[in-house]
Amino acid sequence: MDAVRARDIALEVGALAGAALIHGWGNVGQVRSKEHATDLVTEWDTRIEALIDRELAARAPGVAILGEELGGAGGRQGERWVVDPVDGTVNFAHGLPLFGISIGFERDGEPEAGVILAPALGWTWAAAKGQGATRNGAPIRVSTTSGIDRSLLVTGFPYDRRESSRNNFDAWTHMQRTAGAVRRLGAASLDLCFVATGWLDGYWEMKLKAWDLSAGAIIVREAGGRVTALDGGPFVSDSGEIVATNGAIHDGLLAELSGRV
Repeated sequence: MDAVRARDIALEVGALAGAALIHGWGNVGQVRSKEHATDLVTEWDTRIEALIDRELAARAPGVAILGEELGGAGGRQGERWVVDPVDGTVNFAHGLPLFGISIGFERDGEPEAGVILAPALGWTWAAAKGQGATRNGAPIRVSTTSGIDRSLLVTGFPYDRRESSRNNFDAWTHMQRTAGAVRRLGAASLDLCFVATGWLDGYWEMKLKAWDLSAGAIIVREAGGRVTALDGGPFVSDSGEIVATNGAIHDGLLAELSGRV
């Protein structure tokens, strides 16, 4: 399956999922914790993932699906969907509209298409390799900010931040002193889309999962940005780590983060 077809399928399925998920905003029902008390899951997470899995399988039979809540389904070697049915579940559970649905398509571990929706905000981002990136159908482009001291950055913190010394606190404190400003919004997929749209200049995070990053990574790249691992090496969604920027500040951000993440 080519990247354009994958993007178009993800747009179709994402629209169905977004229309369903919006009914849960402000009506989340049962909420429970996973391994860590701060890692929440609602009945909508599993409900929406089941919908996405079913619709993807109907439109692209045989393609593997990796999802946050329901695990993985095997398929053709090299191709897989990577699905987060509710990214920013803590926000969603509290009624905060900063939550998203993320559907990525990878070939041999490389993101080739992605769709991310923010249903409560009415925004849909999409990208296919070599075809550019859009928000609500209009082309988007990363910012032109060239200095870290003027950059608006975003990051997040791992669920084990209370127990682990690798918790991003040192980098957060340093970048608050070094960058123009740093935010924490609570939804990795939207962080990446906001970089792609030019609203934010850069993003870094660690200890995530492929479904948090895959779709957003290709959207940033197709909007003209740069995406790497924390050490500047190739981005791999399964690593759970990422630095994504407008490109102009990328090397500077990597240097500032070195030894702090």
